[in-house]
Amino acid sequence: MTGSDPSQPARRRTRPAVIIAAAAAVALVSAVLSGLATGYFDRQSESGGPAVPLPAASTTPTQRPSTATLTPSPTTSKPTPTATSKPTSAPTSTPIAPRPFKYQPLWPFASVDEAAAWQREYRSGGQQPWHLDAGLTALSFTNGFLGFKEIDQVVSRTIRGDDAQISVGYHADEGPYSVSAVIHLVRIGQGSDAPWEVVGTIDNMLTLERPKYGASVLSPLTVGGRITGVDESLRVEVRQPSSEQPLGTYCCLPGGGTRQPWTAKVSYKGATDPALTIVVSTGGHIQDVERFAITGVRP
Repeated sequence: MTGSDPSQPARRRTRPAVIIAAAAAVALVSAVLSGLATGYFDRQSESGGPAVPLPAASTTPTQRPSTATLTPSPTTSKPTPTATSKPTSAPTSTPIAPRPFKYQPLWPFASVDEAAAWQREYRSGGQQPWHLDAGLTALSFTNGFLGFKEIDQVVSRTIRGDDAQISVGYHADEGPYSVSAVIHLVRIGQGSDAPWEVVGTIDNMLTLERPKYGASVLSPLTVGGRITGVDESLRVEVRQPSSEQPLGTYCCLPGGGTRQPWTAKVSYKGATDPALTIVVSTGGHIQDVERFAITGVRP
């Protein structure tokens, strides 16, 4: 007789439970794997709240957005400067722009434009550099333009900026140098190479006060001034740079004393230059011309 085994029914009851537990485990694993595949994972938030789903992973890598504003680049490139767009070296000379001249130009230039023309020639070829020396200009005016050959010395000079006072004279056989006149020169134009221009004389012992400096005149012309000396003989001439000979001459007026007035009338013709130089001279003691004075007028 077969007897009953109390363990058999228990075995039969345990096997289905194991199978069900295994199936549940498989289902749980499958769900976890499915959750990872779909991008969701249950976690507790830092504040202890409910689980928060994470965003699904993207198959395309993303960049952190920039806070800077991007400006699109131009489609054309910036032109590269060529050799002609900018000079490679400084110009050898600066342009000469004439400026007003407050004096009456007498010699050697008739105008500011003439002085600027010489500057251009000097800068290009170094012509006539004596224009830059006030002493040489004063001597050239005296024994060249005026024709006073015996007055050939620069006795003294005072130069302050663009203004010069040059004492010209002669040396007698005995004694110191004698001053014949103090010539007033001013630089005409602009720049460090502006030339010197004779504009008059600074008178003392022999003065020329009439006509007024820069006045417009007609022939015949009344001239006058003052003289200090003994047994003087005054000669008056009217000159212009474009003529070798005087346009008019008056000779001769005796004079003397201390600052004694003198006056004379001289006729002239052939005036074509923009300025005339009136010159009065005296001499005869040691040489033909010992003192002189000038002024400038306009015909």
